[in-house]
Amino acid sequence: MTTATAVQTTAVHLRGLTRSYGPVRALDGIDLEIRPGEIVALLGPNGAGKSTLMEMLVGLATPEQGSVQVLGTDPVTATRTGLIGAMLQGGALLPDQKLRAMLGMLRSLHAHPAPLAEVAEQAGITDLLDRKVGGLSGGQTQRVRFAIALLGDPQVLLLDEPTVGMDIAARRAFWGRMRDVAASGRTLLFATHLLEEAEREAGRVIVMDRGRIVADGTGAEVASVVGHRVLSLRGLRAEQVAQLPGVQRATADEDGVRAVCTDSDAALAALFTGPHAGQVHDVLVAAPGLEEAFLRITDHESETL
Repeated sequence: MTTATAVQTTAVHLRGLTRSYGPVRALDGIDLEIRPGEIVALLGPNGAGKSTLMEMLVGLATPEQGSVQVLGTDPVTATRTGLIGAMLQGGALLPDQKLRAMLGMLRSLHAHPAPLAEVAEQAGITDLLDRKVGGLSGGQTQRVRFAIALLGDPQVLLLDEPTVGMDIAARRAFWGRMRDVAASGRTLLFATHLLEEAEREAGRVIVMDRGRIVADGTGAEVASVVGHRVLSLRGLRAEQVAQLPGVQRATADEDGVRAVCTDSDAALAALFTGPHAGQVHDVLVAAPGLEEAFLRITDHESETL
């Protein structure tokens, strides 16, 4: 297959992408292909390069080196023709306008717009159309940003922290609508800090760190890099659990103590035969999840150990 043919059969095609801001290398030789119809989560700590990557995909930033193509064309053309739509955090809205009027104006800018009623239904904002934008809640505003991304009837959707400001019920409803949108064959790339959201909703997870892609696969494949077990329990403090043999680190939250173990058998033996025997309850050993993998992959302190 020729390179040109390969580009045309991918939704997103990046090769050797670099971009610096002063001494900071935001993107450092990114190679990436996303196939049509994939749902991809983009993870990474602050400063990893996620926002710069998304800006390049819609033509808001240009690479110093390398190439960017969306469905076989350049990002500016893809954005202008409606091939790609973006739900970005920084997009300004018109607080004094009624939502119907604002969406109608933005819809008129697209070459092949989707019907407004259809967009409103997909985004779950039909009952908000006659309200002023400035009176909407944070979660409702996020749904409006999603509607704006759908106005051009795009084949590729970029979503930057799409559920920020939403409560649990609103997030579940949003992703229900998102699955319906994805079922139509659209390609979804979303950045999120909610790791359980990425693990649950994405068929593919990409982890960025310091401008590079450091992991790429299903949630289970990314989690497998940890190679440890996770021990959860109640009855002890995190610092007590951290001192057990075979425990790498332990943290506490409202659900109890959660420990990453290099040797869970040794940790369990110490729990039930040592000085803490009889104090612990609700003990569970499980395979690591995406959260443990993310922390391990992006842990810069471990590089010096």
